[in-house]
Formats: sequence, structure tokens, C-alpha cells
Amino acid sequence: MKIVFIGAGNLATCMSLEMQKAGMTIGQIYSRTEEHAEALAKKLNCRWTANLGDIHTDANLYIFALRDTVIPEVIAQVAPNDGLWVHTAGSLPINVFENHNDRYGVFYPLQTFTKKRKVRLEGTPIFIEAKEPDDLKMLRKVGIALSGNAQEADSQKRKYIHLAAVFACNFTNHMYHIAAQILEEQGISHEVFMPLIVETADKLHELSPADAQTGPAVRFDQAVMQQHFKLLDNPARQAIYKLISQNIYSEKISHE
Repeated sequence: MKIVFIGAGNLATCMSLEMQKAGMTIGQIYSRTEEHAEALAKKLNCRWTANLGDIHTDANLYIFALRDTVIPEVIAQVAPNDGLWVHTAGSLPINVFENHNDRYGVFYPLQTFTKKRKVRLEGTPIFIEAKEPDDLKMLRKVGIALSGNAQEADSQKRKYIHLAAVFACNFTNHMYHIAAQILEEQGISHEVFMPLIVETADKLHELSPADAQTGPAVRFDQAVMQQHFKLLDNPARQAIYKLISQNIYSEKISHE
């Protein structure tokens, strides 16, 4: 199978390298930034281009790994071919490809990607969707080879999966950022909370998030919460602390 990646960012970099390790052939990399396309192509030992008109037309699979906002305009500039076109976005519908190519689908890995960090895709859920049943089978085969976990999800379900991922990953990472700032402002390394983060994540293998919840908010310990609130001299941090604490307690009493 020959694969063309349209995009050379975090997801494209991590996924293309993992696909190559799984025995798939990456034939070409496209990026509008020549340096990015060339850098990834060198890692994969394949061809690259910064011109949409030079994209190979003989690949089996074309993976549009780009920001959601630019995918429609890029799709419109790629010449139709016999390959299967897919995007990797959680929030974009499958019909973004309509009237541009006969074969199309979605290949959405539920994972966070960073160029500077090697990501193991083993076990990562890859949500797939395709216009035609045969193409869905093809995507399932690719997903199984890549992670061992390919699941079908239509565009509506995928929107909710992506929304949940924002809470579980992006918002959580921002909380780590705030926590690190609070510690560093006191001359304390953020490394001290690494065991806490690991245990918080690990116990979700055994408990539901609701059952795993601890802290002053779930106990409605007003003395501790008021003390914390005073220590937060940043209005934005105070607002976040208050809102989340209220939500944690509201969730608890609603399930009692």
C-alpha cells in the first residue's frame, strides 16, 4: 500500500513514522512549507513537495492531516484520483470530500501528538468512517495494523468523541500548566506532582472518574477552598477554581 500524507505537522509526523514501522509505504509528503515537507520526507526516505499540483496520483491512500480550517480549501485544490481520501479530524464531517473525489472517509486517532515526542499508537482507538463498505474494510485493516484498535464512528458521534477529548486532554493539560506556574512562582519544580498525575490517570483503569474524585470540592471543605481562593491572586485562576469546584460538588450531590 502506498500512502501520501498531505500535511507534515505533529499528527502527520508521528503517524507516518508509525505507519512505516508497521510495514506501510509512505510515498510522498506534502506541506506548503518546504522545510517541513523536506524534514519529514528525510526521516521517511520518501519524496516531498510544496506544490499541490505535484502530488502523486497513484497512491492507495491520501491522508489529509491538516488544521480543520484549511482542509476544505486544500481538498479543492487536489486533483481527483482513484485513491481513498481521508482526513484525521474529529470535528469535521465526512462530506467535506463530496464533489472532490469518488472515494473518501475518515481516519481519526484518539491521541495527542507532538513532533518532539515519540508516540506509541498501540492500543490507541482509531475511529473510521467511509463512503463505501470496501473502503471501510480497508481503513479497518490499516487501523488494526497501526494500533490494533479500529472502531467505526459516524461524523456525529465523532464530534462528541472530540469534545470529550478536549476535556480529557487539552483542558487537563492546561490545568497542569497552571499548577506548574503556581509551583514555579514559589521556586518549586513541577516535577513534584508527577507521581500524583500518574496515580490520577492510573486509577481510572479501576474506577470511574466520579468514583475516583477526591479533594476539598467534593467534600465541600469551605475553609480549605477559601484559603486556596485567597492564594490565587490571579482573577482568571480564581474564576477557574470557583467554577470547577462548584461543578465538582454539584455533580456529587446530584448523584447522591
